[in-house]
Amino acid sequence: MRMSFFLCNFAVEIIGLGEITMPENKRIEVVAAVIFDEQGRIFATQRGYGEWKDWWEFPGGKMERGETPQDALKREIKEELDADIEVGPLLRTIDYDYPTFHLTMHCFKCRLKGQGFTLLEHEAVKWLAPDDLPSVQWLPADEEIITTLTH
Repeated sequence: MRMSFFLCNFAVEIIGLGEITMPENKRIEVVAAVIFDEQGRIFATQRGYGEWKDWWEFPGGKMERGETPQDALKREIKEELDADIEVGPLLRTIDYDYPTFHLTMHCFKCRLKGQGFTLLEHEAVKWLAPDDLPSVQWLPADEEIITTLTH
């Protein structure tokens, strides 16, 4: 019996028994708010939990069944920051493969309604000028939008 392994695409072909494929990585679809202020600075949040604790990200989260991306973003910002936002145009959709899942992240240009917010899930925030965005350690998928914002 001859076996050949195709590790690159996670498939194993066994001659005589057909093809057996490994399960595909979990797929997660999220929305992210790239929040700008009147001076053109961008709002960054530092994760306070999990494997990526202390890394920086744009706030947002998972879309729920039946939600539009804009409604999901408004809900997530209310849950994470107890703040209301205006959701503007889509800046970019990022597809990124983490080791255990594939992330699709829809990034929207936003602005806060009012001045107040409360950190309910993050440990810190910063308002960063576009040139200062590389000064913090971003989550890998979020780094993709940094490239768009700084070029």
